[in-house]
Amino acid sequence: MKYNRILLKLSGEALMGSKSYGIDPKRIKEYAEEIKLLHSKGVEIAIVIGGGNIFRGMAGSNDGVDRVQADYMGMLATVMNGLALQSALENVDVPTRLQTALKIEAIAEPYIKRKAMRHLEKKRIVIFSAGTGNPFFTTDSAAVLRAIEIDADVILKGTRVDGIYTEDPEKNKEAIKFDTLSFEEVLKRGLKVMDTTAFTLSQENKLPIIVFDMNTKGNLSKVVNGENIGTHVN
Repeated sequence: MKYNRILLKLSGEALMGSKSYGIDPKRIKEYAEEIKLLHSKGVEIAIVIGGGNIFRGMAGSNDGVDRVQADYMGMLATVMNGLALQSALENVDVPTRLQTALKIEAIAEPYIKRKAMRHLEKKRIVIFSAGTGNPFFTTDSAAVLRAIEIDADVILKGTRVDGIYTEDPEKNKEAIKFDTLSFEEVLKRGLKVMDTTAFTLSQENKLPIIVFDMNTKGNLSKVVNGENIGTHVN
């Protein structure tokens, strides 16, 4: 395998599958099987998952909820998704630990870097939820922050499209896909890979990002094996 320790970033919307809200049991089971296959090859895996399938802080604040309160609601949505993914992984016999940036000891461990590192060394998958624990920061920022803290080799951003394009390929069929990009090119072209805070943090720490289609069976293992899948930003 090209990468020994990865941080997989999944959006909350990815868990919806064919649904318009919530979690699609079929989709989360498929993800668990993909992650299990990679885990069986000895790769150390940490996961950050969003909460947009349940509640998105920015949308909530636009609907009149205080922005800080809305962001905390979004963090709790990521905990719910983390619990669901943990259950799906344990159902296929993959040892998993859920850590949260907010203290919710009844259902998850508080985030402690040393404990997270130890879990990874023992080949347990670690799911980081509740973002950074602070309002005004996205789960993209949390993903980059945790990846740096655990010394991950790469951030894998699993989406429903197969990479980064000049435009949204779901809206413009003429959009052109990039195989590789530098951090500078992404900024110059104004491409939306992650929010600015997350992207800058990744750039400053020379942490590569690979954007790929998580919904195609086998892609996760192929990316980690170094195959030319998705778009590589470095």
